Amino acid sequence: MANSKRDYYEVLGLSRDASEEQIKKAYRTLAKKYHPDLNKDPDAPEKFKEVQEAYEVLSDPQKKSTYDQYGFEGLDSSGFNFNFNGFGSAADFGFSDIFDSFFGGMGGMGSMGGRSRSANANGPRKGEDSYLQVRISFMDSINGLSKTISLDVEEQCPDCLGSGARSKDDIKVCPSCNGSGRVVRQTNMFGMAMQSQSTCPDCHGTGKKIMKACSKCRGSGYIKKKVEVDLNIPAGIQSGQQLRIAGKGNKGYNGGPNGDLYVEVIVSADKHFVREGDDILIEVPLSAVDATLGCKIDVPTVYGDVELTVPAGTQPGQKFRLRGKGVKNIRSGYYGDQYVIVDVVIPSSISREEKELYTKLKTAEGKGKKNVFEKFRSTFK
Repeated sequence: MANSKRDYYEVLGLSRDASEEQIKKAYRTLAKKYHPDLNKDPDAPEKFKEVQEAYEVLSDPQKKSTYDQYGFEGLDSSGFNFNFNGFGSAADFGFSDIFDSFFGGMGGMGSMGGRSRSANANGPRKGEDSYLQVRISFMDSINGLSKTISLDVEEQCPDCLGSGARSKDDIKVCPSCNGSGRVVRQTNMFGMAMQSQSTCPDCHGTGKKIMKACSKCRGSGYIKKKVEVDLNIPAGIQSGQQLRIAGKGNKGYNGGPNGDLYVEVIVSADKHFVREGDDILIEVPLSAVDATLGCKIDVPTVYGDVELTVPAGTQPGQKFRLRGKGVKNIRSGYYGDQYVIVDVVIPSSISREEKELYTKLKTAEGKGKKNVFEKFRSTFK
């Protein structure tokens, strides 16, 4: 029967020649997008789980090799069990491991290019990263901001130091797997008897048996705490950029450290200023008279007002640059510029005195030279 799962590369939006870094980047992006804490869509948890499962396989060179060669069938052959409970969890045996078991001790023929599984799979492992968003004002993004945020985290139990046991003497070697965290079973495949491995069901891969649990954490090795974290948002940060807070992500495995917390900063739009890279744009109104005769005006910038000299004959939409009045670049420390765009405003109503002045101006214009429209028409002759 055809497998109903989507192709793992399709899930992460990658091609089959994607690099390790591309796989990791795609996972982080999609995990944040579908994380149930951030996405309240009813199908978000299922998509989040699908993304985790895809990453679990494609981030492991051995499982990826098996999947690339044999697809889902290779991963599911002979009842091999994959446990996709979270990022970084140890999934069980893949198809190439069968050959590792069969050819083991025969001149190294069984490696098939996969990585060794002699790594301590039941040792301490870092937890998953977590994500949240913080919204700040436009001016806070320009000047920087320090704020305190409250988090609910699971930290290592101070009494048992993550072991989950009341004391060291209460931790015994698991009798079912003899401390390996894995159990071996016999399988018949292609008419041959082969061995396969799976996670020990009694110790869940830890290789340990806790005789008496820690009274503080009740054997989990972690306790829930509400903590306050100082978040330092640097001047010049852009909307969508992330800040990392080490050790404030999800709890680790088998006494391992917590993952990291990634805080995405969302910058609210401003009524007047618009950011383009490290530059700032602002549109200022100017009367037709001031644009014609020239003037000096006080222009708002994010650092205070600056006097700008507007030359005579300034045209609508003309730009003026104020050097160094843009945004501070986080990496280089240099400041961008501010661009002032002139919006020449034509009055919708004028006083009697203004009308008389405009009439005199029109009369004077008609005596000595063609008006603007007449000049325009003359170009068609």
